[in-house]
Amino acid sequence: MEIKQPGESGTIAEQALLRGPDDLLVDFDRAVKVFNEFVAGCRALYDIGPAVTVFGSARFGVGHRYYQMARELGRKLAETGLAVITGGGPGIMEAANRGAREVGGLSIGCNIVLPQEQKPNPYLDRTLHFDYFFVRKVMLVKYSSGFVFMPGGFGTLDEMFETLTLVQTGKMDSFPCVAMGQEYWKPMIDFAVESMHREGTLAPGEVNIEISDSPGEAVVYIQEEIRRAKVG
Repeated sequence: MEIKQPGESGTIAEQALLRGPDDLLVDFDRAVKVFNEFVAGCRALYDIGPAVTVFGSARFGVGHRYYQMARELGRKLAETGLAVITGGGPGIMEAANRGAREVGGLSIGCNIVLPQEQKPNPYLDRTLHFDYFFVRKVMLVKYSSGFVFMPGGFGTLDEMFETLTLVQTGKMDSFPCVAMGQEYWKPMIDFAVESMHREGTLAPGEVNIEISDSPGEAVVYIQEEIRRAKVG
C-alpha cells in the first residue's frame, strides 16, 4: 500500500513554509496541506498494532556491518510480533525493513521528499510520502512502542534528541530507547549525559537509553520494557 501526497516538491514546500512571514491566506493554505499529511498518515497507520521505529543513516551499503546489524534487528523485531517502521529510504532504513519482510513481519516506510529524491526501498508493505519533516517525525513517534537509533548523521541525532526531549518533558510516555552500535554511540552519549548531569540540565533517571551491539539483546530489552509499561 502506498500513500502519496499531491502538490509541489516537498523541498520547495518546506522551504516556503520556513522562509518567514508570508501572506496570511498562503499560510492558511499551507496549514491545510500539513493537516492533510497528518490525516493521510493517521489513516495509513492506525491499525498496525505494536511497532518499533528504527532510525539511522541512509548511507550504509549492503556490505556494511551496521546494515547487517539493522537487518538482523528487523528480523528479530518482526519475529516477536512487532511491526518495523523506518524513514523508508536506503541504508539502515532499507536493512531494517528488509529483515522484517524476510520473516513475514509488517514493514512500513515514512518517506520524505528531498532534493536528491530519496526513493522508497523495495522492502515495504506500506509506504507514505511526506513533504514536511516535522509531520513525518510525528508519525514515526506516534505509532511506536519503542525506538532504536542506529548510527547516523544529523538527521538521526535530531530524531534521537527530539524523542528523548519528549520523554524528559513528559510529553510522551517513557518508551524503550536503544542505541545500537556501542563504538559509535557510547562516547557521544556518555559525554552528553555526563555534561548535562554535571551542569544540572538533566536529572539522573529522567531519560534512559540502552546501548547495545546485540540485536537479540536489544529486542529482549524492548519487549521487557513494553511489558513493564503495560503492567504499570
